[in-house]
Amino acid sequence: MQISVEKVSDLSRKMTVRVPEEIIQEKMETRLKTLAKDAKLDGFRPGKVPFHVVKKMFGERVRGEVISALIESSYYEALQSESLEPAGPPHIVPSENQEQDNGFEYIADFEILPKVNLEGIDNIEVQRPVCSVQAENVEKTIETLQHNKKEWNGVERSSQMTDRLTFHFSGVCDDKNFTDGKVEDYQLELGTNQMIPGFEDELLGLEAGQQKVFDIVFPEEYGNADLAGKTATFDVEIVLVEEVSLPVVNEDFIKSFGSTAHDVDSFKSEVKSNLEIELGQAIKRRVKTQIMDSLFDKFSINLPDVLIDQEIELLKQPYKENAKRQNQVVDDNDLPREMFEGQAKRRVTLGLVLAEIIQENAIQVDAARVRQEIEVMANTYEKPDDVINWYYGDKKRLDDVEKMILEEQVIDWVIDQNTVVETDVAFDELMAPQNSGVVNG
Repeated sequence: MQISVEKVSDLSRKMTVRVPEEIIQEKMETRLKTLAKDAKLDGFRPGKVPFHVVKKMFGERVRGEVISALIESSYYEALQSESLEPAGPPHIVPSENQEQDNGFEYIADFEILPKVNLEGIDNIEVQRPVCSVQAENVEKTIETLQHNKKEWNGVERSSQMTDRLTFHFSGVCDDKNFTDGKVEDYQLELGTNQMIPGFEDELLGLEAGQQKVFDIVFPEEYGNADLAGKTATFDVEIVLVEEVSLPVVNEDFIKSFGSTAHDVDSFKSEVKSNLEIELGQAIKRRVKTQIMDSLFDKFSINLPDVLIDQEIELLKQPYKENAKRQNQVVDDNDLPREMFEGQAKRRVTLGLVLAEIIQENAIQVDAARVRQEIEVMANTYEKPDDVINWYYGDKKRLDDVEKMILEEQVIDWVIDQNTVVETDVAFDELMAPQNSGVVNG
């Protein structure tokens, strides 16, 4: 087998492979002999058709089949011979230099994986948040739980902050009604800032049955260009004023959350334990995000287009699936490449860096950590053993957990190579939802 490789660019390669005719003939003969055993032809008994007749009948078809199989096998042999690691599938075409009965030549165009140099991996600033669960955090969490089960009671008084109002209203701007007539029985909890700035303030101090007309200027950045920056007149009629009623924290309240706590103090201890678990996870996420950001910023890699394209398609998939569920048609014009390219490049870069760390340091997934993670997840269900068996009974599900743990092990390795500085962080700041997108950007 003759192989020549042309470097088209830093990552692009054009590999020409010629398969000798004798190899093709050898493979053809083996296949034709197999066909001859079962060949049926008028005038001959089954399996007794002469070989030269079988070759004349099936030779062209068999040659095509043999060449297709040899292209696949010889391509991977050629890659190994030339020590090339492709980034994705090749584009293979027959060479124009074909000679009758003189073997077969083809050209494979592909990109190779870039070399990743981990120099500087031990010079990353790692800050680990330091935080603990305090009594006020527990009280605030229980208060949130109370609000999740709150009730509303009608009152005969003027509206106050945190009240819920039911009201009719209409809006006019530039002598045009923009609320499609009157909006009836609209509900609003005062203090949630659901409406444009200033609207809720105008509703304070109003009673059921009271009407009020007021002007408000829409924000310049308002989504509707016909209203942005303009003054509108609202006409509001209050239908109902309700105040919030929170449930008492007692045995019934505790049981409603599936808790086994027998009194308020033990319930608080249970809430604190759960918060400590969540806090630990938040700290891990914060450190992981910080390290991923640092790795992406530190390592500038020439990325193969094929990997970026594959990642963009993966990022598009949820949008396409969501559109399909809503019986909508989405094409590539609705999902432009620029919308996903930055995130795709980040994910590809981090994937290559993590893979290099794993390979250079022979990091293998820790089966004990995988088991521990599965048990933690299983313990949130009624029948933990069934959940554990569910994970271990399916290789794909288990692979997903193993990949997650392996990534955590890489993060641990990076931490071990660097100096960690502990910094105090407030509980609320650390627990606030963050759009970190660890690998996603």
